[in-house]
Amino acid sequence: MGVCHNRPVKLLRMKPGHGEIVLAEGDVEIPEQERELIEAFRRELDAGMWAAVPTNDAGGRRQAELVKDFAEVPRDAERVIFFPRAAGGAPKRPASGR
Repeated sequence: MGVCHNRPVKLLRMKPGHGEIVLAEGDVEIPEQERELIEAFRRELDAGMWAAVPTNDAGGRRQAELVKDFAEVPRDAERVIFFPRAAGGAPKRPASGR
């Protein structure tokens, strides 16, 4: 019987000026490690982060696919990158009494 060695998936946060910070790492085929990855994934989303899985197209172009749930992460993904949502526009002003 052969032994299968899966590459671990890394959950990384992009931090300006610091690059990638490893948040969690584990093998999705090991239930305890998968549970820890799911918990770390959920914490990042709950903190308002976006999650993306890097991909390469046939021409070698680097892209990323946004994911909203750990179940959307391909089982063979090497990493999931978290980054802050972009601030959009001016803050809303309170309605005036006019």
